[in-house]
Amino acid sequence: MEVMHNGHGRNLGIWIGIGVGAAVGVGIALSRRRKPSTWEHARSVTKRMAHHSSDLTDVARDIVERVKNIYEEGRKVVDEAADLVHHSRKLVGV
Repeated sequence: MEVMHNGHGRNLGIWIGIGVGAAVGVGIALSRRRKPSTWEHARSVTKRMAHHSSDLTDVARDIVERVKNIYEEGRKVVDEAADLVHHSRKLVGV
């Protein structure tokens, strides 16, 4: 590594030290910050749910409508299958 004789090498080392010190300080501050309790977390989730309740209602309505359509289509398939079984038994003579 080339050492600069005009003082910039020493300044670079100082800046690197300041950067490392700041990073360590931020890391320590983040690790020691107060973490929310379970109840605080539950309250925040409830507040977010209340804030987005209209969106949740719309999504739930869409899901229920899709399930209803799937159920109706499934019933149609079962009814047609029962008709086919009944018709095939007539043809076989059972």
